[in-house]
Parts: sequence; C-alpha cells; structure tokens
Amino acid sequence: MAIDDPVQGAAAHGAAAAHSTTSEPPAPAETPSVRSSLRPLVLRLHFYAGLLIAPLLLVAATSGFLYALSFQAEKVIYRHELRVPVGDRTVPLAQQLDAARAARPDGTVTSVRLPSDEGATTRVLMTAPGVEEGKSLAVFVDPYTAEIRGELTSYGSSGALPLRTWLSEFHRHLHLGEPGRLYSELAASWLWVVALGGVLLWAGRRRASKRALLVPERGATGRRRTLSLHGSVGLWAVTGLVLLSATGLTWSRYAGENIGAVQDQLGGATPAVSATLEGGGGAAGGGHEGHEGMEDMPGMEGTDGAGAMDVGIDLVVVAARQAGLDGPLSVTLPKEGDGYVVAQTDTQFPVALDSVAVDPANGTIIDELRFADYPVLAQLTRFGIDAHMGVFLGVVNQLALAALALALILLIVWGYRMWWQRRPTKERRLTAGRPIPRGAWRKVPLTVLLPLAAVVALVGWFVPLLGISLLVFLVLDGVLGALSRARARGGATTGTGTGTGSGTGART
Repeated sequence: MAIDDPVQGAAAHGAAAAHSTTSEPPAPAETPSVRSSLRPLVLRLHFYAGLLIAPLLLVAATSGFLYALSFQAEKVIYRHELRVPVGDRTVPLAQQLDAARAARPDGTVTSVRLPSDEGATTRVLMTAPGVEEGKSLAVFVDPYTAEIRGELTSYGSSGALPLRTWLSEFHRHLHLGEPGRLYSELAASWLWVVALGGVLLWAGRRRASKRALLVPERGATGRRRTLSLHGSVGLWAVTGLVLLSATGLTWSRYAGENIGAVQDQLGGATPAVSATLEGGGGAAGGGHEGHEGMEDMPGMEGTDGAGAMDVGIDLVVVAARQAGLDGPLSVTLPKEGDGYVVAQTDTQFPVALDSVAVDPANGTIIDELRFADYPVLAQLTRFGIDAHMGVFLGVVNQLALAALALALILLIVWGYRMWWQRRPTKERRLTAGRPIPRGAWRKVPLTVLLPLAAVVALVGWFVPLLGISLLVFLVLDGVLGALSRARARGGATTGTGTGTGSGTGART
C-alpha cells in the first residue's frame, strides 16, 4: 500500500555517473536483482489499481464498518422484541407456536429458534404474504407467557433483523440486486492484490531501523509522514484484509463458482443431515436406543408439520437434547416425506454446530451429523464465512471487523492524500501527478517474467473480474502510451525544425 518515488533510482544512477572519470573505463553495470526489477512493476500496479479501485473499497469498508456495529445496535433498537422479564417457568413450545399462528394466521411456520439464554424470546419464522423471497417473518414470543412481543423481517442463518439486513445488502450489492454484486466482487478481487503489493513495496524500502517498519516515523512531515502512516498501518492490517478478500470471494458470483467447484473436487463440500423418511413417513432405520417408549409419552397425538402422526415439537427437542445437542437450537419443521431437523446454532469458539433429523412419528433419530465429522476444508470455509459475517467469536469478531474496516478507510484516505501531495504544485490544470514510468515489465528477467505471466493468467481465469479488469487496464494503458509516444514524436519533429532554423540564423 506504499506509493514510492519512481525517480529515486534515476537520481541515484545520475549521482553515480557524476563520479566516473574519462581516464578509467566504466565499471560493468551490475545485473539488477529480481526484487529491484520487480519493484517498478509492483509500484505501477499498486498505484493505479489503488487509485481506480479505491472508491469501491471505500464503499465496501464503510458499509462493512457500519455492519460490524449493527449487531450491538440491534440489541438496543429491537430490545422490546428480543428481551422479556425472566419468568418462573416456560410454556411448551407447541403453545408458543399456536400463539404465533394465531397472531399471523396467513403465515406458515417453517422453523423455530429457541431462546439462547434466560430473558430471550422465542423466534418463530414464517413464510407470509408480502415477505420478500429468501427472507422470513419472525414472530417473537415470550417463552414464559406465550405473549407476542412483535414481528420483524429476518434474513439468513444468523437471524439478521432489518437494520443488519439493510446494511448487509448494501455492502453486498448496493441494493441493486444481482448487477450490484459486480461492485463487491470487483472490490474483493483487487483487495488482496493491492494489499500484498503494498506490503512488498513497504518492506522493500530502506529505513534506519526495523521499528520504522511497524510504527509510524516520528517527526516526519508532509508526504513522508503520510507514507509512514499508510505503510505501517497497512502492514498491521494486511493479514485481515487478505482474509476478508478471500472469504468475500467464496460467495461472489463468478469467483465463488470456481471456488465452490475446487472445493467439491477436493472433497470439501459442506455436508447436510438427511431428513428423508423411508416410505414417506413412520419410523425410519437408524433409530437410536434410549428413545423406546417415547410413543407413550404425552403429546404423541399431536399433528404438527406434515399432518401425519406427530410427537410434537417439544418431544422432538427432548430427543435432540438426549442425542447430545445442547445450547441454542433451531428446529426446522417437517415437510411431506421429511422429518424434523434440529441444529445447534452456537458459533462461539469452540463452535457447536451438530444437527440431527428426527422422525415425527415416534421421535427417533433418523440421521445425525457432527461438526467434527465435516471435511477439514468445509470446517475452514465455515469458520471463514462466519468470521466475515461477524458471528464466529461474537463481540470480539465484530470489533475486529470494525477495526479492519476503519484501517482500510484510513489507508484509502492516506493513499489519496499522497497522490495529492505528489502532484506538480506549479501546474494549474488538474493532473494525476508525476506518472509512474511505463515499460517496467521490460526490466524483469525473462526467466521471471514468463512464469509470472502464467500465474497472472491463471489467477485472472480463476478470479474473472480481476482478470477482465486487469486486461482492460493493460489495453487502455497501451493505447494511452501509444498516443503519448505519437505526441512526443510530433513535438520532437516540430522542435527539431525550429531549432535548426534558429541555429542557422545564429551562425549566419
């Protein structure tokens, strides 16, 4: 993220030439190292990519910062719906579902999120008229009295409420739907490139002490001070920024498809518990001991879910608890031919994300899936996505996200400030400042350039928006370079003609 001075190398070369004498043959030119030959290329890419992509990153960082704070804001804004006075005992879940259905008779219950702690409400999720596809109507029920506390639109597995949902959608697609996703994918595609390029530039600079690598330089002023802030903060933030970029790409439109295909090929697809009933109902194979006799328990005559014989949601939860599922739970009601699915929803570390399927006819466990049995790649994907969403480590995760987003905002502001500080102050017209010289790739050894080009082509294919935008940049840069050379040749021709005439007159 550091923007260096491209004329330093030329100045140093000129200073060395000034010390040479005509009496001694010049020393053979030292072959430049790979790092020194790559530096101008990285510098040019970092400068122009940062300049052009920064507005998209600024939008993503600002919306991400607000999103990270929305978790705690929702607890205040929706406190009436989320919290109730703690009572002596809770009423049965079936009674709470009946209260929710009575409040919204036009809705169909799809799942229930049990209270996560004392004083929290039960969240009954429904499909209902007027609720946008992909979202649910959440009816909040007091678990101690079955009183309806309110209803709100809910989105996603984390149960985002309207404030967080609005910010999440703005962060993801600017409320423009599918076309708007191009902005976030483009920003995520370039974020890791700009971040890693900046670290290479910052680490490659000469400095008096290693401390200046990590801490802003004291006493520095002007552009040097801005560069010091930009580089040191960028170094601290780079790991988090790269992880945000990688996890953001996992559910992007184009790169996400490629990532999913690779994950499937490596056997890292996320598994799911099977809730399919044999014969479309009744007891299924794989029942677990310890649930015999449940048919004789009260509530067996219930007809919840698919309309067949149903033990009821309360006994389903008992069966899941006996199978080892503790903590906050989500219960998905059965459809025709399926059983209940009960899943843990605790994303705090260590996570509790086991799930079981329960036969509604007799309450036996027909399938179970432990998070420990997930493929390692699926576990890492889950951790990464949850961390990106701010639900992995709770408040700590959210504060880390907010700090990263704030760091990215500051890096962008400092980057533009350096661009402004290095402009030619004597020119009155608007200019981009002293340009980074073209042709930096010519200085890279062929043995490095060819493998590098192959890697860039592979990455560009795997992350399509990165590859397409890079190709567009190269074409435009080539066109602008050709026009610049044409103007220079035209000016040189004019200048030569004028200079020849003037010189002849002088000699005359």
